[in-house]
Amino acid sequence: MPRKSSPAPAEQAWAFDVSAFRRALLGWFAASARDLPWRRTLDPYHVWLSEIMLQQTQMDRAVGYFERFLARFPDIASLDAAHEDEVLKLWEGLGYYSRAKNLRKAARLVMQAHGGAFPRAHADIRALPGVGPYTAGAIASVAYNAPVPAVDANVLRVFARLLDLAEPVDSPAVRRRLETAAEELLDRDDARNFNQALMELGALVCAPRKPDCPACPVAPFCLGRERGTAGQLPLTKPAPEIIRIHMACGVLASRGRLFIQKRRKTDVWPGLWEFPGGVMEEGESPEQALVRELREETGLPVTPGGKIAVVRSSYTRYRITLHGYFCRAEADPEAYRLNEADEARFVTPEEIRRFAFPSGHARLVAKVLTDLRLPAFLSGHAVL
Repeated sequence: MPRKSSPAPAEQAWAFDVSAFRRALLGWFAASARDLPWRRTLDPYHVWLSEIMLQQTQMDRAVGYFERFLARFPDIASLDAAHEDEVLKLWEGLGYYSRAKNLRKAARLVMQAHGGAFPRAHADIRALPGVGPYTAGAIASVAYNAPVPAVDANVLRVFARLLDLAEPVDSPAVRRRLETAAEELLDRDDARNFNQALMELGALVCAPRKPDCPACPVAPFCLGRERGTAGQLPLTKPAPEIIRIHMACGVLASRGRLFIQKRRKTDVWPGLWEFPGGVMEEGESPEQALVRELREETGLPVTPGGKIAVVRSSYTRYRITLHGYFCRAEADPEAYRLNEADEARFVTPEEIRRFAFPSGHARLVAKVLTDLRLPAFLSGHAVL
């Protein structure tokens, strides 16, 4: 006979057989789980790293980053000993760089407070920098089979449809209700697979736009499927207005090297490198903004030369258009001042590949390095 899971405290009376729900979900997961690198081991370091990477990142992209990151930093001690620039470079392209910074902070805390062993207690995991309620639950349950729920966006969507919930799931009160439901339905004897199964179900079957109800292992238990509302759920609050920002930046050269500066710790993208520049003011052309911004940031008078590229990127509600130019300094470029950055240096085209840039600037770096005008520019010739 199949085993019976221990009930959660104060479990409510559900309209369906909870044990049957658990069996259906776990049976489907056993047969359908994707082969992901962090699922091949229960090493809490691997689980933690994967969960941090998967915040705001699609699964397919995270796999490659995870494997490269783990190859360079195979354990917490090596991550703790790493230089921030190297960690950020490996993270380049994933965005939300505070995640990478918090990884280093958490590694330091694990080394100092836990002797290098990743903590087992849910409260200790939750206390790590960058670890919120969902991430703590996911790490504790997957790495240690701790009987705690893990409610991410996938799980919220599954439960909103399961309960046919016609209220915004991003409302704090509704989220608490769904978290309570997840705790009540949790298979407390096999929390590891139960939580992963819910997340996998949301990713593969109970998808955001087109839920595949005929393929769903828990369809018989779902009110949204029964009432024909699954495709309209979950409800969310209206999305914030998109903010469009136009920026200009300039590439300076001296003695065959390119000028880059490091963003301040209090700025957006702290600790990342960039070409100097900034936001275009109303009525300014990109060239006018470039001249003004470089004088403000470096103290250098410059003349814009040839345009390198126009790069567009998105960050949550922001849509940024970046105009990049080769430019000539009308004074010794190495007599710059640091007015808006923590650090600056001149680097060769080979060296610049080692530095981490925000995605828009990273794409501009790639354009610079493949621009046929670059050798002449580095030799001190005007580039149009």
